[in-house]
Amino acid sequence: MWPPAPGSLKRPAYRSLAQTVIDAVSAGELSPGTKLPPHRTLAYELGVSVQTVSRAYEELARLGVVSGEVGRGSFVRAASGDPRTPWHRIDGSEHVIDLSMLSPSLSKTHARRFAATLTEIAGDMPDPVAFSFRPTATLQTHIRHAVRWLAHCGVDAEPDRVIPTNGNTSAMTVALMAAAAPGDLVVTEEMGHHTLKALTGSLGMRLMGLAVDGEGLRPDALERACRIGPVKAVFLMPEGLGPLALRMGEERRRAIAAVCRRFDVTIIESDAWGPLQADRAPPLASFAPERTFYLTGLTKCCLPGLRIGWLVAPERMATGARTRHLVTSWMATALMAEIASRWLADGTASELVRWQRAAMGARNHVARQILGPHGISTTPNGLHVWLPLRAPWQEDAFVALARHHGVAVAGGSAFAIDETTRHRGVRICLGPSDSKSLERGLQIVARLAISEPELAHLAY
Repeated sequence: MWPPAPGSLKRPAYRSLAQTVIDAVSAGELSPGTKLPPHRTLAYELGVSVQTVSRAYEELARLGVVSGEVGRGSFVRAASGDPRTPWHRIDGSEHVIDLSMLSPSLSKTHARRFAATLTEIAGDMPDPVAFSFRPTATLQTHIRHAVRWLAHCGVDAEPDRVIPTNGNTSAMTVALMAAAAPGDLVVTEEMGHHTLKALTGSLGMRLMGLAVDGEGLRPDALERACRIGPVKAVFLMPEGLGPLALRMGEERRRAIAAVCRRFDVTIIESDAWGPLQADRAPPLASFAPERTFYLTGLTKCCLPGLRIGWLVAPERMATGARTRHLVTSWMATALMAEIASRWLADGTASELVRWQRAAMGARNHVARQILGPHGISTTPNGLHVWLPLRAPWQEDAFVALARHHGVAVAGGSAFAIDETTRHRGVRICLGPSDSKSLERGLQIVARLAISEPELAHLAY
């Protein structure tokens, strides 16, 4: 694999060279600390321009694969334990339509509402927001507002089961820590949350991906896993949050809850988008409240900067969950909770959800018009769509070529729980860009999807 043979690079050559280095590092052929050849030397050996090698090294440095040292050269960096991020790191100097980052659509209204609330708090701030170290005293009023919002999401929860958190990631971590112990088996859909694999690994838990169909996790796959060995918890995103955009119907949710009851499995239900989706089925927590950790928040459906979420714990596990939250985060940030409380009370949160629902409905309609013939999976008001790739397209090549033509999308491999069962495709996020940029980006992706990989660069 390394060094590549002359003439083996595909167009664009710099992308192909960069991918070859990445593959060689992954395969162990290039170990951390290895010095890469000088630009001119490698260009001569491969029969390419010095500019091609320079661009490849720049791309590798941007991705964190190599580090450059002035006067010494470029070196392979040590591998980190970080999960592979599905989004691209895009700075302001790049003219890229970013469809890789999962984010809601935003407007000037969002900024104005946020600024107005901060101004309001500055003139009328409750003392506990600034002075209290005690979660119960600081967040007691906030929890009452949260309970009403949770009911809007379909979850009836007593206040002592609700734990305010700094967003859904914090809630997800606490739920896993409370539901399972090191060595326990956690199962999920075969294409799942991109941080779940790293998180369970850090907590010493085993993770297994299970087969899915058009409604998500198959009950028979869950039952089979439970019969083979003890399953401690199942992590699910039933409202289409997963990369494949699969939504569970009510009967499927009942069937999953029944299997979990039969085998004493704890359910962790991520509903991070909250009430964003129209025509929602009742949450899993309504079918098996005694064993379900339910988590949601305002980050994805209202405002990314409003890092506030809530974890609803089963009654018998609420004390343990609260303890684990205390030792990991102590409490949700009081200022974020105060902003959320005001938005929940005065209707701002509901208004922004309605706005978001309409915006994403329109964007999904555009995506279906442009990408529909390519077999995409989509939901009525979701933040992304899934585009399966036909042979002979390779995922990394498609992502790289899309980026080369100014569009960033997320490769499906970042979401694969088990590489042997991965779905080849890309996740395309609909929220971050303005409408015109989104349409232009989708059209570029559509043209790529019908092109042959060897000829795709000629389509532009």
